[in-house]
Amino acid sequence: MTAISDEHARLIDAWLDQQWLEKGLSEHSLSNYRRDLHQLSAWLQSQSGRLLTCQRADLQDYLAYRFSQGLAASSSARQLSAIKGFYRWLKREGRIAEDPALLIERPKTGRPLPKTLTEADVEALLNAPDLDTPLGLRDRAMLEVLYATGLRVTELVTLTQSQINPRQGLVRVIGKGDKERLVPLGEEALHWLVRYLREGRPLLLGNDQELLFPSQRGTCMTRQTFWHRIKQMATVAGVQKSLSPHTLRHAFATHLLNHGADLRVVQLLLGHSDLSTTQIYTHVAQQRLQDLYQKHHPRSGT
Repeated sequence: MTAISDEHARLIDAWLDQQWLEKGLSEHSLSNYRRDLHQLSAWLQSQSGRLLTCQRADLQDYLAYRFSQGLAASSSARQLSAIKGFYRWLKREGRIAEDPALLIERPKTGRPLPKTLTEADVEALLNAPDLDTPLGLRDRAMLEVLYATGLRVTELVTLTQSQINPRQGLVRVIGKGDKERLVPLGEEALHWLVRYLREGRPLLLGNDQELLFPSQRGTCMTRQTFWHRIKQMATVAGVQKSLSPHTLRHAFATHLLNHGADLRVVQLLLGHSDLSTTQIYTHVAQQRLQDLYQKHHPRSGT
């Protein structure tokens, strides 16, 4: 990435600090916003422009340039969100007289259906880890907890022992914006978690004694490492579908709805602040119902 001026870097960092304080954004979101604004700053510098003096036409030219480079609509929407928030803050702070991003419309992205796994796929994936090794026991416990709770991967890899209550079968999750929620574990996940705590975790402990699922080196596992482990286990399980860090979270929500769970209950379990975020899963469940109808109803025409 092209280096940007110290002035621009300080402005961006000041806005990100405000976002962290006011909205409690995650490090992942802050990193994405920093990259988006650094890219804008670098482009403006290449056009002999500055963040504090650019006009709406400059921003439109920049977005058109990014589109010509193959930027996905979803990434473009996120980048524009960062730009709008940044310039709204500059206007509020009195650093600029007019907000150049105010009248720029957000791109229509659509909402792609989340990729999910069948219940048979999940069963095969859960059975993939090698239970004769501490890492295998850890992986089995992590998969079981993930599928039983629908946690985000970041929430999973940062879990500590104090967040788990085996006696009550609950996990206390600290989600986006430091919001807490209680999620039930279920008997199967609890069984594997207790076995892992007894037989696997003592052999993996490192510097951080509180971490529930330490890496092989005894430190906090990264999202990318866990994603890599899931892909390895999918190969062992013979699951051919494309996987993402959210695959089991999507499966958790979809399978709950398929079995009759209320949408608002799923919303609470997933930690969504807005029900509309959860509603995307109803499309997956409805498609499942339609497929079952076409297959089994005597007058479906098949």
